[in-house]
Amino acid sequence: MTVNEKLGMANKLVELGVDILEAGFPIASEGDFEAVQAVAREFPWVQVAALARAHKLDIERAAASLESARRPRIHTFIATSDIHLKYKLKKSRQQVLDDAVAAIELARRYVDDVEFSAEDATRTDMDYLEQVSKAVVAAGARCVNLPDTTGYSIPHEYMQMIGRIVNALGDSAIVSVHCHDDLGLAVANSIAAVQAGARQIECTINGIGERAGNASLEEIVMAFRVRQDALPFETKINTEHLYPASQHLSSIITFGPQPNKAIVGENAFAHEAGIHQDGYLKERTTYEIMDPRSVGVPESKLVLGKHSGRHALGQRCKDLGFQLTKEQVEEVYHRFTSLADRKKGVRNDEIIALVHHVVRGAHAQAAAADD
Repeated sequence: MTVNEKLGMANKLVELGVDILEAGFPIASEGDFEAVQAVAREFPWVQVAALARAHKLDIERAAASLESARRPRIHTFIATSDIHLKYKLKKSRQQVLDDAVAAIELARRYVDDVEFSAEDATRTDMDYLEQVSKAVVAAGARCVNLPDTTGYSIPHEYMQMIGRIVNALGDSAIVSVHCHDDLGLAVANSIAAVQAGARQIECTINGIGERAGNASLEEIVMAFRVRQDALPFETKINTEHLYPASQHLSSIITFGPQPNKAIVGENAFAHEAGIHQDGYLKERTTYEIMDPRSVGVPESKLVLGKHSGRHALGQRCKDLGFQLTKEQVEEVYHRFTSLADRKKGVRNDEIIALVHHVVRGAHAQAAAADD
């Protein structure tokens, strides 16, 4: 994203009520540096974070980008799994521990709020992960993030890991989670982590992110809202802004979520199967567990295609201004299914043409009878 695009997206996130905006990776480019500056300047009441590796220059660059922020956070990270240490960092566990502590101490010279991430936490030796977590908190970190960087973990396993670190740190720091979706489990893992005591979730609109993406903000938020009986957790998210935020992001990055994406996908509140349409028209809650307006979607949609039933087609005809007899609806339905078998979805103008054909035929029959 350009700086202006990031500002526009930040505005949508502020409207949503997101707690912390991680606005960029200042060392990566001049554009990212300027974006962090701009977001901090434009939204002074919002907590803004800048990302930095556990390197001196990264942290200094992040600090510089946050100079105008009233509530700055530096988020520094280093990998802790043996596979990363051996092949990527080529460092020992002690060296990585020392680097992590040094990074926290340096970041604390610039800001009070420092977050530490143990990259690839889910493939890290648990005793070592606990050692690192305690050390960075002792050095001044307020938040310890334990990412499932490769999307490798499964919910009960992630819950156990998070629970152990939560117990080890007690009230000394917030435990955060950052899950990738390589196995399609990012949202499930994030929720399991909260059940184990995590109190910050790093997530994205539409689930965008590296490779298969990250945990989807809208899915997590609505899971908490819809299933309060099983997940008694609150967020500050204004859910009616979820769909507009999704649409805005899609306009920036030039692609949207898949049509069947939960909450914000084009078909998330669309019904095509005849059985579903019939139940929905009789009582919305038979097939909808959320009111679409609660997430900013204007209304549900009945998609008329080969699987649709008479009830939905009759309702669409009424919506289009036609008052048909039961026999006429039946005739339109037979013509409709024949057409729907040959194409993907039937448009309103095509339904109107079918109705006109049937009505004209009925009028012609009536005239012939009169003669």
